[in-house]
Amino acid sequence: MYDLIASNKRRSVFLLLGFSFLLVVTGSAAGLVLGNPIVGTIFALIVSGAMAVISYWNSDKIALKVSRAKPADEVVYKRLHNLVENLCIAGGLPKPRLYVIQDDAPNAFATGRNPKHAAVAVTSGLLEKLDRVELEGVLAHELSHIKNYDILVSTLAVTLVGAVALLTDIAIRMMWWNGGRVSRSNDRGNSSNPLAFVGFALLIIAPLVARMMQATISRRRETLADVSACQLTRYPPGLISALEKLQADSTVTHSASMATAHMWIEQPLSGVRDSGKLAGFHKLFNTHPPLSERIALLREI
Repeated sequence: MYDLIASNKRRSVFLLLGFSFLLVVTGSAAGLVLGNPIVGTIFALIVSGAMAVISYWNSDKIALKVSRAKPADEVVYKRLHNLVENLCIAGGLPKPRLYVIQDDAPNAFATGRNPKHAAVAVTSGLLEKLDRVELEGVLAHELSHIKNYDILVSTLAVTLVGAVALLTDIAIRMMWWNGGRVSRSNDRGNSSNPLAFVGFALLIIAPLVARMMQATISRRRETLADVSACQLTRYPPGLISALEKLQADSTVTHSASMATAHMWIEQPLSGVRDSGKLAGFHKLFNTHPPLSERIALLREI
């Protein structure tokens, strides 16, 4: 278990470096399209640095705001607070801030930069549809993300994926504002620079690469959090029953977005259950392993 946690931390560093490199490549591509790759690269470095600082300190607030999460009142949501307090005592964790999202779909996520600055958000549908034991399993799963230090890279990815999309959007809009013209390679102005077309192709590909990198963040982390949750509660059937209910429920999580999809306990957007000719392509963007696989693994514990 500790080896897996250490591996997660190393993978987190490589993923963040990968996102930073992708931002620089996107900036360079934008510069190629607009005729000045050096300026584009410098701009990308400035944007990536600013986004990294902002996301480190405020990414949890951004994720909660995007999801329309509201602080959970200790009186109204007494059961939620009691379960989290007991699990934190058992796991040796500080109690995170608790939030509730008014959404009929049963789902939850954890966010923050470290266990001392963490938050857990659950939907109203989760509180209504799960019994106490099942809810305890889901909360243990989210607290395991906090304990395993998954939350920082998961929350940073929300902002970094957005930064790649923002740079791409700015570059393409500026290109069209320029009349669709690309830089010229000679003084006569009748020969297009082929590197500009390479840059344009990179701008098209960059958001897809960012989405695939985002998807890889949580696949292994979800499995590790499931196992860690069972160690925390000492009762695997609770989480198994919860996942079975999530699997059977087809309610759409309206509070989720493409940027935050990897943070939830169950993939809130389409893709993971898709089949047919495009199933293989969809799997590249799945942020979670199928619930059936997660349930089967827990049954072996």
